[in-house]
Amino acid sequence: MSAGFASNDADKIGKVLGAEKISFEKDHYRLKVTNKEEKRILVLEVYPETTLGKSRGMLIVVYTGNSHLQLHNCTGYIVSEELAEVTFVAETSKRLSGLVVEAGASCSLYAALNRDLISSDFTQLGVEVMLSGVAMSLAEEILDEEKDEEQS
Repeated sequence: MSAGFASNDADKIGKVLGAEKISFEKDHYRLKVTNKEEKRILVLEVYPETTLGKSRGMLIVVYTGNSHLQLHNCTGYIVSEELAEVTFVAETSKRLSGLVVEAGASCSLYAALNRDLISSDFTQLGVEVMLSGVAMSLAEEILDEEKDEEQS
């Protein structure tokens, strides 16, 4: 996904989030999302290919008035027009992490979830765990099947 991220991806994400501004700045896309009613501003930056230590990969950065979040080695994203949000995913053979950016200029981070959590019976989980499972299950369609099989 990282090598394939282009301006049409940024435009698609910007449309769902209602971004007031989308720009390309040398090596990354920058989207500004504003929620005037709740006086929130969120800036989303997508680095399609950048140095992450000794390797290269996709980096997602979110800035808000009181937070700075990063998702390294992003392997894909899923756009939900119905929920007006975008979920960015980073996966390994055992764990998933996700950064959910919403049109209301808010975001949620779910880090190092067990991969099998998203296919669990959510009614058997505590509320604090169920929320992360439900949120990340939306990204199930883009997960790498080979990594799912490695875990089995």
